[in-house]
Amino acid sequence: MRIATRRCGPHAAAAALAACLFALASPQAEASSSKFCEGGGFSILRADGTLVTRGDREVRIAAATLGSSFIVKGRYVQFRVDMSTFGIRDYRFLASNAPGTQTAGGDAPVFESKIPDHRGLVLASPVSVELDEEEIVLMRTGTGVSMKIQAKDCTQGGLFQMEPERGDGTVTRITHVLAVGTFYFDNPNFRAREGDIVPFRPSDPTRNQDIEVTPRINWANDLSRAFVGRDSPQVATRILPVGCDNQIRTRTGEFVTVRHCGRVSVWDVASGGRMGMVTGEDATEVAPPATACTQNCQAQNRVRGGAVVLRHPFPVPFDVRLQPAFPPGFQAP
Repeated sequence: MRIATRRCGPHAAAAALAACLFALASPQAEASSSKFCEGGGFSILRADGTLVTRGDREVRIAAATLGSSFIVKGRYVQFRVDMSTFGIRDYRFLASNAPGTQTAGGDAPVFESKIPDHRGLVLASPVSVELDEEEIVLMRTGTGVSMKIQAKDCTQGGLFQMEPERGDGTVTRITHVLAVGTFYFDNPNFRAREGDIVPFRPSDPTRNQDIEVTPRINWANDLSRAFVGRDSPQVATRILPVGCDNQIRTRTGEFVTVRHCGRVSVWDVASGGRMGMVTGEDATEVAPPATACTQNCQAQNRVRGGAVVLRHPFPVPFDVRLQPAFPPGFQAP
């Protein structure tokens, strides 16, 4: 599920900023609710667990109130936000028996961190917060820079995306580090169908098309069959690592080199672009990529039942797990 956004730059007028913080009143956004989000809803806590705010509301929270970091806690999802960068640490699915849960016997950690490099620019404003049922939008700005985080509290298919914007129009590098026990892999179900043409038939018939199956990098763990996801870039380019070359067998029996590490991916995100993720069944569907858009963007919901879902093997075979975990000399931000 993806939600609508508008241009929200560091120089946006106050009225425009308020309008673009949370454009969720459209039929598309309302349609994104499902049984997987029932009972969801976020609270904001200080690092020590003290409640700051919750419920459906719009607030601006002073930086001093939140300290160096704060926790966004839902019924199904939890993560911590660094105030200085608006990067994310310890993103996890919380243990649940609700429909669609990706957990098995405890929490399911996804990301150790998702950290942007602002190259000397500083976020300095209060934190703008929009809470609406199971959805949240957070925004903080500074001179020449802004960061927006959008998240949804669902057991499966929940939205999460980060949107950097710079006054100089240049890219922001974001480093993703998966949690211990979570790993990237080259999905063999996609390799087995690589080159096949499959139908995409969403509820909107004007979007009907046939799509070629291409290789898919997913993440998974060894604890839960339902736990699966993938990085979802919009106007972003992955930086190919040195020292993480993997030989992956194709459907013809030949091998190709896949340059991707087992626990880290690095992305250059265009100003106004987005770096998100797709989780659950939606992470293994064959659907069109996100549109190339950096302003006045109308993101489209993924439509269950409209795409062919190839899923992933469980447990994931070791020969398709990407190695090594980190490139030589890597230091997490």
